[in-house]
Amino acid sequence: MGVAIRAAGQDDRDLVVRLLDRAFQNDPVSRWVFPGDEYRRATHHKLMAAFTDIVLADGRIDLTEDGTACALWLPMPAEAHGEDEGNGGDGPAQMRASIDPANERIELIARLTEDIHPVGRAHEYLWMIGVSPDHQGEGLGTALIGAVLDRCDREGLPAYLEASSARSRVLYERLGFALLNRPLDLPDGPQMWPMWREPRP
Repeated sequence: MGVAIRAAGQDDRDLVVRLLDRAFQNDPVSRWVFPGDEYRRATHHKLMAAFTDIVLADGRIDLTEDGTACALWLPMPAEAHGEDEGNGGDGPAQMRASIDPANERIELIARLTEDIHPVGRAHEYLWMIGVSPDHQGEGLGTALIGAVLDRCDREGLPAYLEASSARSRVLYERLGFALLNRPLDLPDGPQMWPMWREPRP
């Protein structure tokens, strides 16, 4: 059975934010950035909204037709870059200020992932992929990623991501991603795995 996928637009913003919020509530990295269940429920969606807005403006969000899964992709140029590229300011600090100024981990994780992001080759960056908790394990994530990886292979483009859980790392390995350098150890927190995929002929 095929999975119907379409590009999300501005009208889908709230749906995407809700979907990402639900999908990442129990993610190890989200739990580290927003410690405490009540605080995470109250604040986490603001970070997902910030991510969604960035990708709607500068990238592409693929959404399953039934709204149960989405993937956020950013095309990255070969030259040095960061999440604040093009907006004339300090992206990580601005993000922290707009979401929760008291939470330094919001800014810290943005800086840490910027620091390990590879430069020197244009690539597609899978920033996030979220599947509704009641639809996980149905192959939706694989279908969403596979559509873009097929294009990467045709165009000779590598792809990059940071896996935020051991479970997602296994999925990405099946799709041809491999650990790039070494895992990122978040201070007093979980690991993230920077992963790179060369295009396949």
